[in-house]
Amino acid sequence: MAGARAAAAASAGSSASSGTPQPQEPGLGELLEEFSRTQYRAKDCSGTGGSKVERIEKRCLELFGRDYCYSVIQNVNGDICGHYPQHIVFLEYESSEKEKDTFQSTVQVSKLQDLVNRSKTARCRGRFVCPVILFKGKKAWEKPNQKTPENHLTLKMRFLSQHICRSATLAGWGELYGRTGYNYIFSGGADDAWADAEDVTEEDCALRSSDTHLFDKVRGYDIKLLRYLSVKYICDLMVENKKVKFGMNVTSSEKVDKAQRYADFTLLSIPYPGCEFFKEYKDRDYMAEGLIFNWKQDYVDAPLSIPDFLTCSLNIDWSQYQSWDLVQQTQNYLKLLLSIINSDDDSGLLVHCISGWDRTPLFISLLRLSLWADGLIHASLKPAEILYLTVAYDWFLFGHMLVDRLSKGEEIFFFCFNFLKHIISEEFSALKIQRRKSLPARDAGFTVEDICMLRRKDRGSTTSLGSDFSLVMESSPGAAGSFTYETVELVPAGAQTQAAWLTALSERETRLQEVRSAFLAAYSSTVGLRAAAPSPSGAIGLLEQFVRGVGLRGTSSSTL
Repeated sequence: MAGARAAAAASAGSSASSGTPQPQEPGLGELLEEFSRTQYRAKDCSGTGGSKVERIEKRCLELFGRDYCYSVIQNVNGDICGHYPQHIVFLEYESSEKEKDTFQSTVQVSKLQDLVNRSKTARCRGRFVCPVILFKGKKAWEKPNQKTPENHLTLKMRFLSQHICRSATLAGWGELYGRTGYNYIFSGGADDAWADAEDVTEEDCALRSSDTHLFDKVRGYDIKLLRYLSVKYICDLMVENKKVKFGMNVTSSEKVDKAQRYADFTLLSIPYPGCEFFKEYKDRDYMAEGLIFNWKQDYVDAPLSIPDFLTCSLNIDWSQYQSWDLVQQTQNYLKLLLSIINSDDDSGLLVHCISGWDRTPLFISLLRLSLWADGLIHASLKPAEILYLTVAYDWFLFGHMLVDRLSKGEEIFFFCFNFLKHIISEEFSALKIQRRKSLPARDAGFTVEDICMLRRKDRGSTTSLGSDFSLVMESSPGAAGSFTYETVELVPAGAQTQAAWLTALSERETRLQEVRSAFLAAYSSTVGLRAAAPSPSGAIGLLEQFVRGVGLRGTSSSTL
């Protein structure tokens, strides 16, 4: 791994300054054509077809670099995971243009690399816990230990950031033994999936045949990685407790870990239908309304389980989850995830299903687009750019098998972006959730929204509250812990403020609709929708509505 932000910029700058003609940036149409024809594997990127993938990856790095400083976990030729990006981005903090030129990593990259290598065996298919979204939407006030010489107490505002992560579920003993045995044989006897040679003791060798010791060791590294990433909440989308194939438990999950190794995390079981269910969505002419999953199937044994403290503010009757159609279920789960990341200042979130390449990217992509629409992440990206980033990075480079899914009619990928029309309203806005957060200085009665309206009396100008902004207050000798505000005044949050918030929500709707329209147009001209048989009533289906809505024409439904 390396702090590759500056290196990537330098490489791009040197090639541009040399006068060499630069290839045109890959567009969404080119990306979708590649995605629908080829299954991405990191090990295949060195061949002739690898140049297209390299361009896609380079474009993703450039888009991430617009708003963030980042480091890169190197996964060249799939050395860590065969169906993760070759360059896995670790976002560190939001940055201005000036900060990008003086980027200094804030993480121990060697330690993170080591944790990734050690923990990958714990997860199905080696798909380890990987941070993919940096959510920087929380403001906090720090009080220094000492007062200034002028007897002023300075409160500094800082941002608390959270990593939203993705992975596969935990590997079961069948895969775990198979993978560690494979690694042992083909590494010449050096089982680096466990530990470095100097870390292996005689006791380890003696106990390695024990199931308990094996899981303690491997899952212990997984837990260390989760803690390093400050993950507190783990959301499991599986409808099973364990995935069973040929009578063998091939995967497990945190919620059924017998030794309760994950007891210190907040575990949520939010069962969501797998990709097979989305064939029904396609067969219903891409209509998700009224489409309800059959929860009575034999393999479905994971009930919905959410701690009460996470549900009390959502006004959702969770006991009715088996009666929800696909729209309601997806909406309510997204509300839950947004509520979680807004409810805790510095704790991260992990979302996973079984393999982590169907349901997981669905919700990761929806989270990324929803937070972007609110202006909370990727602030400089335009609709076409955020769409390219989430299709390329969240779906293609993390191994979604679009070719296979299309051949089976399991169009969960299309569902994700068509679903944006269902989350444009205020109830899905993270801005709404954040508005009434309280400050530590409760005696003053101010909220974060109020503080953002502060301005200095002596200058009469609005003060920009950056991450290094200091609010200077006179220490009050009359009462401990209270302050007298003499250098600032509060601008009432009246009609002007309210108008600004509605504006924001209207912009959210516009931005998401632009993303959806751009996706539908590109998808129609490249991948194409597979129309179901026309209904006897002659009703206009989604395909015809789409063509009329965006002004496209096609010779047949198969080309749309």
